[in-house]
Amino acid sequence: MNVTIIGIDCATKPKKVGLALGSWHDHKADILATTTGSHDKPIAETIASWIRIDQPTLISMDAPLGWPARLGCTLASHVSGEFIATTPDKLFRRATDCMVKKKLGRQPLDVGADRIARTAHAALQIIGGLGQLTGQSIPLAWDQAIEGISVIEVYPAATLLAHEIQASGYKKRDQVACRDNIVEDLRSCLTLPSDISLMRSNADVLDAVVCVLAAVDFLLGRVVEPEDRELAMKEGWIWFRPK
Repeated sequence: MNVTIIGIDCATKPKKVGLALGSWHDHKADILATTTGSHDKPIAETIASWIRIDQPTLISMDAPLGWPARLGCTLASHVSGEFIATTPDKLFRRATDCMVKKKLGRQPLDVGADRIARTAHAALQIIGGLGQLTGQSIPLAWDQAIEGISVIEVYPAATLLAHEIQASGYKKRDQVACRDNIVEDLRSCLTLPSDISLMRSNADVLDAVVCVLAAVDFLLGRVVEPEDRELAMKEGWIWFRPK
């Protein structure tokens, strides 16, 4: 099965969104294009232009796509000033966040208590806009038998750690050498284009490429599965490879 993979490093500002187009075939992936979002063209339009009608598309997004189930239940009946017995970790963190920490020692940001919630909202807006442009429903994927357009949530730091690639110290503009090292390590996992300038200069684009790698792990079934599928379908699930 050939699959179009679109990696998206999500952000609240379009210019901070990294995008990578990949093609998965014969159990390997090629990076075909990279770019960033802009204020001139909706991100959903760029994504739609990359989708092929003759094969399935898997969108791999670096952003939470759901909120902690206990947070919703607690706040639904909460009255201002009332005591909350639930601990902050159980209130603001999802089961998947705890699983990443348990398996890899890296704690994702708390979508229930951090600015990452705005990024989550922006990611859902992208999915909604894409659905309107394509006229298709865009569900989350929960297994490798994908059809049409599907979405998974990923976390580049987790994917890098699992592949034993440097997962920090590359985000700042002047950390080009660190990004170069990551790009070289990615060559063992992905076929990269001849022009890697955006990956070298822009950490958001580099993260989008790592999102494509996370999607490859998902398609190969080399990922940590949720222990409670029903809860994961409510809260969202970060798909990452076990170390």
